Amino acid sequence: MVVDEQLEWTLTDPYLYSAVSEYLNKLVEVQTTRGGVRGTLLDVQPDHLVIEMGGTPFFVRTQQIIWFFPAK
Repeated sequence: MVVDEQLEWTLTDPYLYSAVSEYLNKLVEVQTTRGGVRGTLLDVQPDHLVIEMGGTPFFVRTQQIIWFFPAK
């Protein structure tokens, strides 16, 4: 089955996307509605972040983020 449609990404929070993108491959802490995640920011996508914590990648939806900051 071939689907001929174009997918469009819409940034729900372009300011967050821009701010978080500056911390790629750095240690960050992100507070979500379900708790905190602290680790290396591996990737930033329009709808999620990938944070490696203890060797495991965590996929955090941007809509669930309350705050983030660079960790030391």
